[in-house]
Amino acid sequence: LITCNMNERKCVGEAYSLLGEYGDLLYGPEQFSDHEERLSGSDREEDEDDAEAALKKEVGQIRACTEQKLRRFQSVESGANNVVFIRTQGIEPENLVHHILKDMHTTKKKKTRVILRMLPISGTCKAFMEDMKKYTETFFEPWFKAPNKGTFQIVYKARNNSHMSREEVIKELAGIVGSLNPENKVDLNNPQYTVVVEIIKTVCCLSVVRDYVLFRKYNLQEVVKSNKEGTQQNPSSLTEEQNSNVVKPGTEEKSSKEVNQENK
Repeated sequence: LITCNMNERKCVGEAYSLLGEYGDLLYGPEQFSDHEERLSGSDREEDEDDAEAALKKEVGQIRACTEQKLRRFQSVESGANNVVFIRTQGIEPENLVHHILKDMHTTKKKKTRVILRMLPISGTCKAFMEDMKKYTETFFEPWFKAPNKGTFQIVYKARNNSHMSREEVIKELAGIVGSLNPENKVDLNNPQYTVVVEIIKTVCCLSVVRDYVLFRKYNLQEVVKSNKEGTQQNPSSLTEEQNSNVVKPGTEEKSSKEVNQENK
């Protein structure tokens, strides 16, 4: 799941370029052209007048066309403005995105202009509390089920959705993490794991990521800055981050009205 400022078409192009570059490094280049060449080569050996050969050729072309659509990276409609979703095939999104951010954090080499944040999504379910509770009981196991344990925080963002309560979602999901292993503890400063909850309309996108704080909330514009630059953050690249809130389980955010009353 990739956020940008306004230019979604250019964002898709940048995403293909960046994911393709690192995808080839980690998983090797895609092999579609070789497969199609093998199909066409075998077809030429058949007699064009033979009905069976003609049928085989047609089936082969259909199969090749179908496989061509299942590319390693494919943009699909996200359902929200300034949000691009890239479907992946045969890769682990968390490892790939972490590798990209680690390399950019180390080299400080800027590789995108319009992409803001790049969040791996490794699970989806319906954006209703009961569905989310049932799904995450299993989804969280690799990270949080005993003997696995770790410190964690939950970050929540909802788009085009008004029926979910941020406080309720965070409270319930934190409870599930705690039930998998009581030694899992909340840490809002430097957690080992960050549970990313991104809701778009009626779909809940989930992932558990590492180094969320180190990699500047997975913001590709911020991660390439030096520490000195990071203290003078660019407002344009923080638009999305300011709307992505971290709430400590068991607490509720105070409204601006309540804060003003306290200040008075």
